[in-house]
Formats: sequence, structure tokens, C-alpha cells
Amino acid sequence: MPEIVDAAAYIARLLAAPRPGGENVLAYYEHRLGLIGTDPRLLLIPLDDHLVHRGDGVFESLKFVAGRLYQVAAHFERMARSAEAIYLSPPCPWDEVARLTLAVCRAGGTDTGMVRVIVGRGPGGFGIDPAECPTPSLTIVAYRFHPRPAAAFERGVTAFRTSIPAKQNYLARIKSIDYLPNVLMRREATERGEDYPVCYDDKGFLAEGATENICLVDGRGRFIVPELNNALRGTTLMRAVELLGDDIEVVFAPVREEAIAEGREMMILGTTNDCLSIVRYNGAPVGDGKPGPVSRRIKERLVADIAATGVAI
Repeated sequence: MPEIVDAAAYIARLLAAPRPGGENVLAYYEHRLGLIGTDPRLLLIPLDDHLVHRGDGVFESLKFVAGRLYQVAAHFERMARSAEAIYLSPPCPWDEVARLTLAVCRAGGTDTGMVRVIVGRGPGGFGIDPAECPTPSLTIVAYRFHPRPAAAFERGVTAFRTSIPAKQNYLARIKSIDYLPNVLMRREATERGEDYPVCYDDKGFLAEGATENICLVDGRGRFIVPELNNALRGTTLMRAVELLGDDIEVVFAPVREEAIAEGREMMILGTTNDCLSIVRYNGAPVGDGKPGPVSRRIKERLVADIAATGVAI
């Protein structure tokens, strides 16, 4: 039987326990304490926070590169919409959450990384009723950024149709903590030896990847964005559309799987990789089987945009 100990002995054992992934944690903030920490062994969330055992919370992931935090306003506007959709507010104003996020990035001691902002229902019980939780939780974590090597952008990546269906319409539009379908998509991709999964809704229309939006360039050279009915409205996607300007016709339309075989390019757009060409889908080449000019153009413009518009940390 495990021994029963006091707080001091428990904390000593906690500090000595293995901490896989701790080397990637740069800094973190926990609103109950009002402090920024840097020891990954103390990065903890109460188990009775409904965030943990009910998935009752929302999050955003932002990237900072060369001391610039990208798309701050877009990420926090989306987070506010997600929180409102589940009747949740942070324990402090959103502009304060943004300032704290910048402070955590600075505390990480590096000019390039990722930062995760999480708002949960808060601790208070193991039931399902949000009324158990008197105060929402806020946790902000800066961690190391491990980008794909440059060679991946030069050769492109593979994708396949996952067996996991797209989320229901109203859930797909909320960036909630409940990412179980996304996790299962990622697991299936790993088992199949593929780079990225692509899911479809119950009507057979293309929805999204596990954590990215999927777009095409069709045979007419138009930039096709699958209708965002069963997909999250990506901050990178929407910024890419803005940066394309009048260079190419942009069309939001329902997309069936057959359109991929007829298209010139297929790509993923997301915070981590910006824009990355998919050159093989379900084992068959997309277009000429090489990264195309539109995906390259988007990648270049997003990289430049980070430097030009990112908020200094």
C-alpha cells in the first residue's frame, strides 16, 4: 500500500518524479497563483478542474518567431468566440490574458517558440454541472517550437482520408479542449505511415485535417477553401486569403474528394507550419507530385508577415 504523507513529503516526491517532455517547457503562468514559473515539474492543473475530466474549456496556440508573437488579435478574438459559445469567461479581461501571454513568452528566455493559452471551467468537483466551479482557470505555457525541416517544404508531404468523421457543425467551430477525434486522426496517420489525415463530413464534403485547414488549387487555377461548416476557421487560413489579395481568385465552396485528383495543388495551413504542400493523397500524386507555386507563395508571404506584423515580446 502507498504511504500516507504530509505536504512536504508529497512535494519532495513530486519533484523527484519523472517528467517526460519537461525539457520543452520554457515558462508558464497559473492564475490561481498569479505567478510565472519555469520548473516543468510544477506545471500542474487541479484534477477536479472540469477542464481535465470533462474537456470543459477552450484554448489557442500561438507562435513567436525572432521575438514576434504572430496574429495575437486574431487568436484572442477566436478564443473569445469559443469561450462565449460554451458560456465561459476567463478569470480576468481578455486584454489582460494577452498581456500575460506576452509576459510568459518573455520569461521563456528564447525568441522563438510556441505558447498555449487555456481557459477552463475551473476546479470545484468531479460532476458535470459547471455550477460546481466558482472561478474559471487560466493557464499559459510557452514551450519549444520544433518546426519541420526545410526539406519537408521542398519535397512536400503525404495525406490520406481518415476513417474518423468530421466533428458536428457546432462543435467544429469551437476550439475546445476536447480534441479526441483529432487525436484519433493523428494516431491513424502514424499507424499508416502518412504525414497528415484529412476528414470529411457526413455529406462527403472535405472538412479539415487534425489541426490544420486543407485547401486546393483547382484545374482553373483558383484557390479553393472548403466551406467551413464542419471545420475550424483557421487564423492562418484567413490571413493567407488576405495576403493573396487579388493575385488569385479565392472561392469558398463545398469540396468532394474527387476534386483533389482534378486539382493542381493541395496544401495544409496552420500555425505551426504556415503553409505546406501535400504532394501525394491516398497514395496518388496531387498535380505533378511536387510543391506548387501557390503554396510556396503563401508560405513566403506568411513568413514575411510574421516579421512585419508580429507583436514584439
